[in-house]
Amino acid sequence: MRRQSTNAGNSPLAAQLSRELEGEVLFDAFSRGRYSTDASMYQIQPIGVVVPRHKDDVLCAIQIAAQHGVPVLPRGAGTSQAGQTVGEALVIDASKYLTGVNEFRPGDRTVAVEPGIVLDTLNEFLKPHGLFFPVDVSTSSRATIGGMAGNNSVGARSLHYGHMVDNVRGIHAVLGDGEQIRLGASGRRSADAGNGHAAENGALSRIADQMQSLYARNADEIARRYPQVARNVAGYNINRLGRADPNLADLLVGSEGTLAWFQELELALQPIPANKVLGVCHFPTFSAAMESAQHIVTLDPAATELIDRTVLDLAADIPAFSSSMSSFINGSPAAVLLVEFAGEDRDEQLRKLDQLEEIMGELGLPDAVLRADDAALQQSIWSLRKAALNIVMSMKGDGKPVSFVEDCAVELEDLPEYTARLDAIFQKYNTRGTWYAHASVGTLHVRPVLNVKLDQDVKKMRAIAEEAFALVREYKGSHSGEHGDGIARSEFHESMFGGRIVSAFQEVKRAFDPENRLNPGRIVDPPRMDDRSLFRFKPDYRSSEPNTAFDWSLWGGFSGAVEMCNNNGACRKLSGGTMCPSFRATRDEQHSTRGRANALRLALSGQLGSGSITSSDMAESLKLCVGCKACRRECPTGVDMAKMKIEVMRQQVAENGLPLRDRLFGFFPRYAPWMARAPYIANLQSSIVGSKMSEWLFGLAANQPLPHWARHPFNPASISVGHNDGPEVLLFADCFNRYFEPDNLQAAVDVLVSIGRRVRFVAPVGDETRPLCCGRTFLSVGLVEEARQELTRLVKATSEWVDRGIPVVGLEPSCVLTLRDELPELIPNGAELASKAMFVEEYLVEEHRAGRLALDLRTGKSSEILVHGHCHQKAANAFSPTIEALQMIPDVKIATIESTCCGMAGSFGYQADTQKVARNIGELDFLPAIREASEDTIIVADGTSCRHQVASATERKAHHAIAVIRDALPEAVKCGRYTF
Repeated sequence: MRRQSTNAGNSPLAAQLSRELEGEVLFDAFSRGRYSTDASMYQIQPIGVVVPRHKDDVLCAIQIAAQHGVPVLPRGAGTSQAGQTVGEALVIDASKYLTGVNEFRPGDRTVAVEPGIVLDTLNEFLKPHGLFFPVDVSTSSRATIGGMAGNNSVGARSLHYGHMVDNVRGIHAVLGDGEQIRLGASGRRSADAGNGHAAENGALSRIADQMQSLYARNADEIARRYPQVARNVAGYNINRLGRADPNLADLLVGSEGTLAWFQELELALQPIPANKVLGVCHFPTFSAAMESAQHIVTLDPAATELIDRTVLDLAADIPAFSSSMSSFINGSPAAVLLVEFAGEDRDEQLRKLDQLEEIMGELGLPDAVLRADDAALQQSIWSLRKAALNIVMSMKGDGKPVSFVEDCAVELEDLPEYTARLDAIFQKYNTRGTWYAHASVGTLHVRPVLNVKLDQDVKKMRAIAEEAFALVREYKGSHSGEHGDGIARSEFHESMFGGRIVSAFQEVKRAFDPENRLNPGRIVDPPRMDDRSLFRFKPDYRSSEPNTAFDWSLWGGFSGAVEMCNNNGACRKLSGGTMCPSFRATRDEQHSTRGRANALRLALSGQLGSGSITSSDMAESLKLCVGCKACRRECPTGVDMAKMKIEVMRQQVAENGLPLRDRLFGFFPRYAPWMARAPYIANLQSSIVGSKMSEWLFGLAANQPLPHWARHPFNPASISVGHNDGPEVLLFADCFNRYFEPDNLQAAVDVLVSIGRRVRFVAPVGDETRPLCCGRTFLSVGLVEEARQELTRLVKATSEWVDRGIPVVGLEPSCVLTLRDELPELIPNGAELASKAMFVEEYLVEEHRAGRLALDLRTGKSSEILVHGHCHQKAANAFSPTIEALQMIPDVKIATIESTCCGMAGSFGYQADTQKVARNIGELDFLPAIREASEDTIIVADGTSCRHQVASATERKAHHAIAVIRDALPEAVKCGRYTF
């Protein structure tokens, strides 16, 4: 389905692109706003956006742009740190469709790929062949190969594998006028002619001659002025033209989209090391870590990476990292160095760890090395290092670590003195820096904390930049060690390289792009780095603060929470964890957490026009957010889009009213008791006539059956059952299990009674008869006040038991976690209930660990159990108790499904306009894993929606964990089940 511009106005460019391209043409304000930022401090609105479906779309778009005199800006994941991928141009986004592997030659250890393929995806493809692409950038989960080549990326293991330029063998490129050329090691390669056959290309010959002449005239100056350090990605790679067999592709690598578009890249591959070990070196002072690096590298480690105290402290407040840090951080070190050894001989790697301990002892730091030879522990440690950038950006408030001097590189022996002097510069301007990254090659990422909304701090930034770069030049280093030039550093080339080299850069640009059509103003002829008109927070930036239901004061208000998105794009990962299901299914920037956060920020600051927060465009932007809450845990800066969506929907309902379908889903707890009295009528929806009518009336998907109403809902006849003298447990019966699958609640009662508990049931107070509810359905459609009413009833009804410390157990993840998450913010006295709310599996595990559980279980019906974790369970780090509880069943093998959301997400999968996306989300990982499981395998999913997705898409039956545990009880116990 082509997604065309919704607001192109009278743009002839947009009209022609829409006519002639098969890809997506996006000229509306929301789309251009989403593409106006990258992971830098800059924001420049593009003229329009093209998402090409194939390489012919790219050629067509470039040629049309040339006809209209519009520059072109290549873009991958949009994670550039220096402003390389923002500009007033036609953005061409390769990351959605141009993701193929064109040719793979394992014997030659080479692969040819399209520019939009993500590094982790490529390495997953290569892994079965024992190969990988070794430029291991920290953003590997979303960084595209084309973007990495454009930036000349490096990575943690560059000491062994070099820069991107060392690993790119050739590039099939498109010039600014649409002409195609192939660049490789021979220096003069043939190009594709219009008829598809190879032919001698005049442009390529001309460029090759010009570059040969350029090098001959400037060889001495290049030798004199180019920094001789381990890391330098500044300017164009004209220093490599002097090689015996020059490769003109080297000039394109690191060119930041200013010379050509990359249609295809040929890469050199490396064998995957058979063994890796890791030593985590702890240091009492930062300077001690800096002094040690030059000694540690004598052991020839594959990587030596720094993490400072600031990063460690911030990571301790982030759920995704806090739970694992105790396994590899001892005490409170001022800094740690992660030292990795890799190779074929494991014994040799372990000996290297011994030598590392010896060196640390010689430096006066015995017992300061934590040895990590377990692969899982190493992965946990590296995940923290990879997220370091986002971690430092998780600082709350307007002051943030700002990227502009972060990639300076010096010789390793100069590192201790350089870092001390740079820190003194920061102190001079009353700020501090955060330090992390590549200690083995003299490149430490450092970001001074500044508030770039303030003119005074922007002036500080300019002064720090000038003094820092002067310091780097004193050490004959490079001001661009890894993250490129962009806007932030291009203007400083002349001070580092001199006038002749800068003139040579301009000559390179004119040779490849004489009309200046490709990403103008980067590397050559740049603007000032402190031009605030180019900033995300421009001089006139003001953000409105809406009336909110939740407390956002920790972030300085709702707008402050939205601004926590730093655009680094962790939400664009395609595997691992849960975030972000809709982006994984659609690959649309609009449907990433980052895309939604940008839309909200632009709306709150008035950049999308009056009323944009409640507009249909904003509703469309948030439409595919399934409310999985994964971003709350997995976004390193803590952007909680699920809660933000509730706030926006609340405003939209107040402004525009509540659609009939949302009314149907939201008010479910209110009408459910009446529908339950006549379930045969309610279940008519599953008929052909009923489903068609539901689609017509309510917008429900006709091909997606609704949950089946039970003949006898869960309705306890007494206030408690079980052992009168046993420990009390308060069972919260959620609406979904109560009316659709009451046997799950029955199973919970059976298990709790079997372990000697007195099970009490939550009942309304006073004359009320309607069952209690957590308000989840109301929150899902923005009816916060109605949810507050339900939660108030629940708090009142449970207060007697909660005050006595009795645990409140439940089954449905979204409901239990509403009590733990939203309840404390919506109800002033809700914190006590929130602290007592837990899953029934959590209760069993807690009692088992405390030695208070005598659960007599027998081997179940199957020896294999496959478990899917509900999104909210995983987001709240509450999934492991489900596994631990199931492990109490003897002689079972338990496996988990490594997947994102199941796709149903409450009502999301039942809606006609989102049902296809819901199924596509399920088909990513979840449903294939179900189908691959043997028929004897028991499928476990605690979420009601998850179980229904399994039933409708696979014809398998999924069970709640407590039902599986109940079925493992002795027959005598099960025969005595309490029924209602």
